[in-house]
Amino acid sequence: MNVVTLPVLLREDQDDIAVLVLNRPQARNSLSEAMIAALTENLAAIGNDERVRVVVLAANGPAFSAGHDMKEMTARRSDGDRGRAYFKQLMEACATMMQAIVHLPQPVIACVQGAASAAGCQLVASCDLAVASGAARFATPGVNIGLFCSTPMVALSRNVSRKHAMEMLLTGDLLPAEEARRIGLINRVVTPGAERHEALTLARQIAAKSALTVKIGKQAFYRQLEMSLADAYRYAADVMVENMLARDAEEGIGAFIEKRTPNWEDR
Repeated sequence: MNVVTLPVLLREDQDDIAVLVLNRPQARNSLSEAMIAALTENLAAIGNDERVRVVVLAANGPAFSAGHDMKEMTARRSDGDRGRAYFKQLMEACATMMQAIVHLPQPVIACVQGAASAAGCQLVASCDLAVASGAARFATPGVNIGLFCSTPMVALSRNVSRKHAMEMLLTGDLLPAEEARRIGLINRVVTPGAERHEALTLARQIAAKSALTVKIGKQAFYRQLEMSLADAYRYAADVMVENMLARDAEEGIGAFIEKRTPNWEDR
């Protein structure tokens, strides 16, 4: 009897929107080595594809992602170094993938239909925007099993205030979607089952903008966050000058003055 192995990640493009779908529902879409590699590979391809203007990251099954695959990790404790080299390689690969989302020229929208915990919560926090079902839950529960969510902490602490982040990290409690929205982890909460439609609607709204302008803005947003106030203003002013000289800015401002729809050329 042949065993059919399904791909761990699906890509379902809708016009100029790339939809990536985590596809390990039987394992609660845990981030296995294969899943991390597939996400990294697809993000690299999308980053070089000028046809793609926005990315939606969704998942099949009842859970968005349960985080790292603990069974896969535990199996390596029998290595001569008790898994040290493997754990280091895995964490570095995961960090590279999370940063690829931030560095991607296109905006990435998380579409969360169920629980997003540990590295799954990190994945949501790494995305530029997030739409969630009212049934979704968010947690960094590593503290409950003796493994503090240190890498999820990096993305989480860059999305919500310190005290909200620390409460999630220290208690491991599941946060309802509305509370996650209130503290800034996600943008929108919708009726269960409507999250994909809402994410795609938001994606289409963004896709209608100049891709060059969105790319410039996303890169500048993350770069200035790491600067002092004065340095951030100097950097942002330089970005504005260069952006002003772009063809799309000239076209967009002209269209605004002339009260017409702009014709973007993405340059």
